[in-house]
Amino acid sequence: MKIVVDLNRCQGYAQCAFLAPRVFELHGEEALLYTPQAPEDQRDRVRRAVAACPVQAILVEEEDRSDVR
Repeated sequence: MKIVVDLNRCQGYAQCAFLAPRVFELHGEEALLYTPQAPEDQRDRVRRAVAACPVQAILVEEEDRSDVR
């Protein structure tokens, strides 16, 4: 799962940091730091964080597993 956050759109509500703290971290009062590649065990938490973002600043790209054997 690839994560991209539109930092121009992000308003620092930090819902993502509460829901997926191993992936998203609020640094200071407004600066968001995040891991662009979500670990397998954090993917459900990231999906919840995406849904909870009030300004829809988080985009995720699910990996295509059709080629995995």
